[in-house]
Amino acid sequence: MINLHTSLGVIGIELDRARAPVTAANFLQYAQEGFFEGTLFHRVIPNFMIQGGGLDQNMSQKATRAPIRNEADNGLKNQVGAVAMARTADPHSATAQFFINLKDNGFLDHRGTTNQGWGYCVFGRVVAGMGVVEAIAKVPTTSRRGHQDVPVDDVVITQVEIVDE
Repeated sequence: MINLHTSLGVIGIELDRARAPVTAANFLQYAQEGFFEGTLFHRVIPNFMIQGGGLDQNMSQKATRAPIRNEADNGLKNQVGAVAMARTADPHSATAQFFINLKDNGFLDHRGTTNQGWGYCVFGRVVAGMGVVEAIAKVPTTSRRGHQDVPVDDVVITQVEIVDE
């Protein structure tokens, strides 16, 4: 389990190493390296998802390792509390950014191996602190440095604690 300590509380995430081995290992490596500490939940859209893990408090993109293969064809679904990788339009472009689903977002699930059908890889789920996730979802947002849906007051990942790995 990974405990994300945020400025609003702790979110406990259980990784699914069996069904998303590459993605879970990628996330765990970023966590072990301290990469997420000091990053923001920089995109908050109520009734959809909260996204973080890539931008620092200046809204600057942190340098990442190479993108990983999209494992969205693993059968896991973008349901409430599911943790998935963010990416660009390229299905195999995920690096460090992730999001937590605030509702069932079936349209983000894998439907085929086309660019439009790949979907977004779920690799874990929130097992503790869903109230913290919901609190983040309720913060007021604005536009900042070319980004929309940015919390007015920074929501920062302050510490990442790896438990039982």
